[in-house]
Amino acid sequence: MTSYRETSASITVGRPCVTQTTDAVQSMVQHLVAAAAAGVVQMFDRERQLFCYRLKKTDRGLVPEGLSRRYTVITLLGLHQVEQAGFASPIDTKPVLKALLADPDWVDNIGDLGLLLWLCALATPEKLAELDSRLCVTSALRRYRDARKGLTMELAWFLSGLCHWALAQPAKLADLRTLAFETYGMLQSNRGSSGLFGHAGKGSTAGWIRGRIGSLADQLYPVYAMTKLSEAYGDDGAAKGALDCARVMCAAQGPLGQWWWHYDASSGRVVQGYPVFSVHQHGMVPMTLLALGDALQVDFSPWIYKGLRWIHSENELGFDMEDVSANVIWRSIYQPTLKKLWNAALNAGIGREENRSGNGLRILFECRPYELGWLLYAFAGRISN
Repeated sequence: MTSYRETSASITVGRPCVTQTTDAVQSMVQHLVAAAAAGVVQMFDRERQLFCYRLKKTDRGLVPEGLSRRYTVITLLGLHQVEQAGFASPIDTKPVLKALLADPDWVDNIGDLGLLLWLCALATPEKLAELDSRLCVTSALRRYRDARKGLTMELAWFLSGLCHWALAQPAKLADLRTLAFETYGMLQSNRGSSGLFGHAGKGSTAGWIRGRIGSLADQLYPVYAMTKLSEAYGDDGAAKGALDCARVMCAAQGPLGQWWWHYDASSGRVVQGYPVFSVHQHGMVPMTLLALGDALQVDFSPWIYKGLRWIHSENELGFDMEDVSANVIWRSIYQPTLKKLWNAALNAGIGREENRSGNGLRILFECRPYELGWLLYAFAGRISN
């Protein structure tokens, strides 16, 4: 019997028109990687060995606010890819990871546990057994509230962490199989008839309120996790599910390459377009579609690079979202809060697609370190040294 992998390369959707040459695309990606590597430095608190929550534009210039271990883990994933590609990281990642692992009791949800497993599997797999003994990975689905609520993004992070662990230490494949497929089953229960994912388990309060409606993150992270599950365990059903979801997302991409924000998992329709987040354009979508494309030999580059063009002025406002002088990529183009909430309520009530005409749009002048971290994770290994 022909496997799904052997037939998947022929499965396509209508391709967007992308006019860049290969050299132009490579130059753009190299520039973005260099900009992201420089940009994360100003977000790092060397005394605390953590990245900030966000860098915000104010009258006093760019001001870092808060600290985030979650964002630190994601940024380290990106910087590890920089190092693996043969480049020098602008920040010494080893002491940062050592500090995170010295007292992992900060992990209080299954999403952060998954991200930390993911990072350890790639950067320091010899620490996985110790981390498991401290945090009891096997009971995580029962212990953590976000797991019991069936939150899609967090479950996908956990599944990705388990699969990276299995890929890094093949001797653990059998031990992790039951837990990985239990997590995968919980993710699948959040999936609608369109192939897209809702935000939470249908039996939870969150699922009752918005079980059908999933954000773009609720699509991307499961696609990545299912891709890794197919790689670790040879599961063609997971590969098919990942590709089916990716095809719906690509078909919904906006005319300027926008990756829209909220989707109805039952119909596959976009129900809320804005904000359009820069991290989706340059980081999370490329990371996900490149991983899936590598696994199944499917070319997603037309959609990926159309999305990247949105960053550099080919967007609704004709505004360059990258501020070269500040080494940041601004967070999003958004609609004012009241209009956004009204649109969301209207869509939920009558199931009508949001008007994405671009009226009244503004730019959110802040940048978060994880955004640049996912950019580095997606592209650092794909540029020439």
